Amino acid sequence: MATKIRLQRGGRKGYAVYRIVIADVRAPRDGKFTEKIGTYNPNTNPATVDLNFDRALYWVEVGAQPTDTVRNILKNEGVYLMKHLRGGVKKGAFDEAAAQKKFDAWKADKQKGLEAVAASESKAKKDAAAKELEAEKKVNEAIAKKVADKKAAEAAAKAEAEAAKAAEEAAAEAPAEEAAAEAPAEA
Repeated sequence: MATKIRLQRGGRKGYAVYRIVIADVRAPRDGKFTEKIGTYNPNTNPATVDLNFDRALYWVEVGAQPTDTVRNILKNEGVYLMKHLRGGVKKGAFDEAAAQKKFDAWKADKQKGLEAVAASESKAKKDAAAKELEAEKKVNEAIAKKVADKKAAEAAAKAEAEAAKAAEEAAAEAPAEEAAAEAPAEA
């Protein structure tokens, strides 16, 4: 029986979530399978993989053939590296402890890389937010300046109108007072 390690689709329309399964080559994609060894969610950033490492390693060592996508998932999780290291142990190149040490070093290095990418992404988001805030502040300052200029112009126009009105009233009162003062003098 030819065995494959492949993805079995689940989830809903437009939001696929996959199970990583061991299945007979002749079985349909979403049909009968031998064993479920993990899940894969490509919708998150980065993609979420939940894998039973020991069972995946067992099936790869006994000859189950993964599909291209599953092969990439297994490589990223380190299954193929561990298979390679176990082959070195069987040949006597190094012992099991050295193989585990090499694998742990690889895993730590990979984790540092993922953390660095996450940190740079978060820094880029913060910088973008800061730039957006600065741009918004500049726009708000420009709007505030326009509003202040408009209010100042309105206040100046209002002051001029009041001054002109006061001048007109004063001018109107002055001839009336002069006429009143001149009229009793003639009588």
